[in-house]
Amino acid sequence: MSENLNKINSTPEVSEETINSVMKKYDRESNTRIWEGKPKIAITLVLVAFSLWCIYVTLFATFLEEIRLTSFMGLIILMGFLIYPAKKGEQTPNHIPVYDIIFMILGTASYMYFALNANTIVNLGTKFEWYQIIIGIIAIAALVEVTRRCVGIPILIVAGFFVIYALTVGLTNPEFLGRLKYLVRNLFYTKEGIFSTPVNVCSKFIVVFIIFGAFLEKTGISEFFIKLANSIAGRFAGGPAKVAVISSALCGMVSGSSVGNTVTTGSVTIPMMKETGYKPEFAAAVEAASSTGGQIMPPIMGAAAFLMADFVGVPYSSIIGRAILPAALYFLGIFISVHLEAKKLRLTGIPKEELPKMSKLIKKIYLLLPLVMLVVWVSGNYMTMQRAATFAILLSIFVSLFDKENRITPKKILQALEQGGKSAITVGAACGVAGIISGAITMTGLANDLINAIVGVAGNHLIIALVLTMICCIILGMGVPTTANYCIMAATTAPILVRMGVPTMAAHFFVFYFGIVADITPPVALAAYAGSAIAKSNPMKTAFQASKLAIAAFIVPYMFCYNPAMLLIDTNPLSIAFICVTSVLGVFGLAAALEGYCFTDMNIVVRLIIAVGGLMLIHPATVTDLFGLLLLLAGLVYLYINSKRNPRDLASSN
Repeated sequence: MSENLNKINSTPEVSEETINSVMKKYDRESNTRIWEGKPKIAITLVLVAFSLWCIYVTLFATFLEEIRLTSFMGLIILMGFLIYPAKKGEQTPNHIPVYDIIFMILGTASYMYFALNANTIVNLGTKFEWYQIIIGIIAIAALVEVTRRCVGIPILIVAGFFVIYALTVGLTNPEFLGRLKYLVRNLFYTKEGIFSTPVNVCSKFIVVFIIFGAFLEKTGISEFFIKLANSIAGRFAGGPAKVAVISSALCGMVSGSSVGNTVTTGSVTIPMMKETGYKPEFAAAVEAASSTGGQIMPPIMGAAAFLMADFVGVPYSSIIGRAILPAALYFLGIFISVHLEAKKLRLTGIPKEELPKMSKLIKKIYLLLPLVMLVVWVSGNYMTMQRAATFAILLSIFVSLFDKENRITPKKILQALEQGGKSAITVGAACGVAGIISGAITMTGLANDLINAIVGVAGNHLIIALVLTMICCIILGMGVPTTANYCIMAATTAPILVRMGVPTMAAHFFVFYFGIVADITPPVALAAYAGSAIAKSNPMKTAFQASKLAIAAFIVPYMFCYNPAMLLIDTNPLSIAFICVTSVLGVFGLAAALEGYCFTDMNIVVRLIIAVGGLMLIHPATVTDLFGLLLLLAGLVYLYINSKRNPRDLASSN
């Protein structure tokens, strides 16, 4: 795909080797074993069978829920050991050490033991034998090891802290063995630990949507999105950066991976931006910030949004609707920034003759049909989410038949099922460990202690609770996947905000947003680092630039906690329209102030005036909107008048 697009846009090609090396460095999912020949076929069949099994179970299974959950995690363990080696960089084809085989068999067997004896185990109550506790310990250890391989160590450090706290302080049983037995029973043999909400939602909804995303990729929709963005915005000032914002938002919505999307679309857009005249740090930051925002972009929004629907107790369609305005403001802020940067640097767009023709792209508009129908089916409550995703998979196969280049053949069906199964391993493992963390917090009562402590520190000042929650989310998000991060925050900090009067929906959106932006927040900022590797830029400068571009994601969550109307809570159409106008003006003011340019260069005083005006406009209240509008207009009028003294500035701004 990147080769074709680079030819179209006359930009240097990023080699496949570079893309793979960046993915392996910043995306743990890309560090897999090398399978060739018959073993590769066998592994493929296992992954395909898993995907088909997940679709079947979510649609038709009527057996005990414990059987579904334990068999799902057992297969995650099996595939995890088959796909991921014990350490990075293992290059020996068709090699799996004996210790991995033993651990894989014992781990998988532990979950299957529960699945085969589920009816008996459910009725045991607290009367567990020690051999059953040992089986539980093996199962937990296997999950921990698979998670270490495909997700990383940071999430295990968090889980280890809470488990050690439970064994040493949190549980009241005076004997260590008694505490251990109680902990293992709760974490493995009940639905309060590994098999709690995260794994339940993952096995029921998330996996089917992951498979749908894999099929959607096979239709060539990513290439279509990039060409569409080129056709719409490529000819304008700084066109390649605007193309990056639009295409990354659309592609990220489908892929749900900040790093993966940064690398794949960035291999096309980053060289285009550098060729146009953007600095490498800016080019990489635009791609990283836009790709990260894909997880807040309706209708798919990444895996955590499905969990939010379950935690809050609302239909998924409600989450989609309320996410539209904040997501639009996020991408609008980035778009305005790249436009002003282009004007400041006096950059041009891509020559019209080198751009894809809109008339040709319209002929492929049918590729959007699966996404459109998915929204219709879910929003209209015509069917369950998993059934809607399944029908969308079938529809994506159907629409591909009209495109010779991207027709989904039986071979591509197997590839999509294989990719879906492989992608589910990381999410399933992260959800399992998130369940361990949630279970340890719940059984020790630590969540309530944390809530009381932070509420006590914050007093009646909501801003203190919001800042503390934001810091926790970002720190956790630096090493914990979005899914697990959200689960932890939903169990610990979201109730704090609710206790302080924030509506439940707004509280959960707050922690959801700050868990996501951790991918571009220094010092870890994996998405920004991945972009910098392609752009050959300074990683830390790229991360700070990406955070600046994504400023809306740091401001808007505070605003919808103070005034939930931004999330369409307790409001009306007139108020929504007013909020949209003032928020757009506010984001423009913030972006302009951070860029330090609008019509002409700004001095520090003007930047502060416009920034304050922007913040006041984003805050949805009549008084602040009026004062904010006055400040913004005053600053813009001053800049426009001042630009007349320099005709070159005025000309470049038109």
